[in-house]
Amino acid sequence: MGDMANAACMADGFDKIQKLPDPVPGCPNFRRVPGFKVYCCGQPTIAGFEAALTKVCGDKYPKDGPIIWFNLRQEPDVYVNGEPICARPPNKIGEYAELGNVTRDSAKADEEEFIKVIEGRAKENAGKLKFVDINKAEKEIEVKEVVTLSNVIEGLKAKFPGLVHMRIPVCNSAAPLETDFDILVKTLIGTNINTPVIINDQVGLSRATTGCVAACLFKEFQISASFEGLVETVPGVNLDLLKMDRYKMDPAKDPLFRGEFEVVKELVASLKDGDAAKNECDKVIDKNGTPKTGGTGIKQLRENIAESKLSYEIMDDAAQAFLKMKIMDNIHKYFFMIAFTAYMREAAEVAKNAGTDEEKAKNGLTGGKISTPADQLKLPKTFVLYMEEHSGLRNIVEEGKGKLQWERDIPAAALTNLESLAASDFKANLGKIIHDIYQTAHTMFADMPQGDHKKRAKYRFASKTLMRILPNNLKGEVEALIEKKSITLDLYEILGQCTWGQGIKA
Repeated sequence: MGDMANAACMADGFDKIQKLPDPVPGCPNFRRVPGFKVYCCGQPTIAGFEAALTKVCGDKYPKDGPIIWFNLRQEPDVYVNGEPICARPPNKIGEYAELGNVTRDSAKADEEEFIKVIEGRAKENAGKLKFVDINKAEKEIEVKEVVTLSNVIEGLKAKFPGLVHMRIPVCNSAAPLETDFDILVKTLIGTNINTPVIINDQVGLSRATTGCVAACLFKEFQISASFEGLVETVPGVNLDLLKMDRYKMDPAKDPLFRGEFEVVKELVASLKDGDAAKNECDKVIDKNGTPKTGGTGIKQLRENIAESKLSYEIMDDAAQAFLKMKIMDNIHKYFFMIAFTAYMREAAEVAKNAGTDEEKAKNGLTGGKISTPADQLKLPKTFVLYMEEHSGLRNIVEEGKGKLQWERDIPAAALTNLESLAASDFKANLGKIIHDIYQTAHTMFADMPQGDHKKRAKYRFASKTLMRILPNNLKGEVEALIEKKSITLDLYEILGQCTWGQGIKA
């Protein structure tokens, strides 16, 4: 990020940040992923850190045991009177922002510079600091204590000496970098299956959920590599019940909600056991999602893409351009999560079946497989190297993430009818044209529930369809006026120009 001298001070917390029941004081949206010792949250206060760690340990896990905490934020954070305040470019105030190429080292350097800036601003303002909330409302606070995030973590180690805090700054919408996956894995190597993993962003939404999915996939690698071979030696166990890739989503769901995007189908077809990798990834995504898919969280990374696609149909052109980029970024993320799952599955197979002679002698089973303790597992290659070996996947996702049907196709017969009416006598047939456009829209959008979204989708379709079938002389006039911003691509404005507005020229 850089340029701390001109950075705005923005409070991380805000009204209604807590979106889940049973809050942990000072740690927004804290929850555990069902079936995993993986936890997700927003940026805690200093007291919130301790509350979250105490809850994670409970009365069973030792407070001096290893605990891994990943912070996925790009912004440097400083604590003023125990509350987190981050640095933001003045033009990027809000719940989240994309801040470009931020690394762990650059974030830490910015943090050390940011605390100096805060101290300087307070000194110049009679000990008070001016800051903004996510809605850009200006506020002021008397500064009693200022401490960096790094020093907050060091202070926590007095009670939790096994705490490891790792920053992996990632963007909000698209996939983490390949190297980000490797940093996460490298940090988790050597831990046990029951080692708690906590992941935060500002609110506990998209970035933290993405990190939790990756952490859960690592836990599944540990379970598969350490225990599946061992269980096979137990008579009478139905091994199919233990398989992680037998997950099936509701077949009645819309294909987009099942993640059946064209680029994902291409990925699955190109991977060894691609269907199994997608199934396992989908299971973990659902566990990290909302209660309706079996999770305890706020964001459903796969279904959020489909929901955004539905919203796309009702938005104006400017909003559509922004949302289109977000949808493609989220497809990119989903693609990489499946690829990462395939990488973890491959590593588990190597751990079970292709160990060294020393590993076979130490951890070998009667069936010929290996059951290495989770904290002794190693990975044969990095995710970066795996992607190098499958470099074609990078081209597939870049070229295919936009392959969606962005607009619904009007039935050919309906379009032919409208074009015929417009060509024969546009003004005389205008009433019939509008009636038939809306009749077609009623059929095309029959799958959408009644309400404002459906009305807006049909109205937008009517506006675009009328524009599409205008006679050339009228179309030229309307296009020129839209370009000059005299009118917009709106049904009534187009109708007005084509009837009583004929005197208004571009």
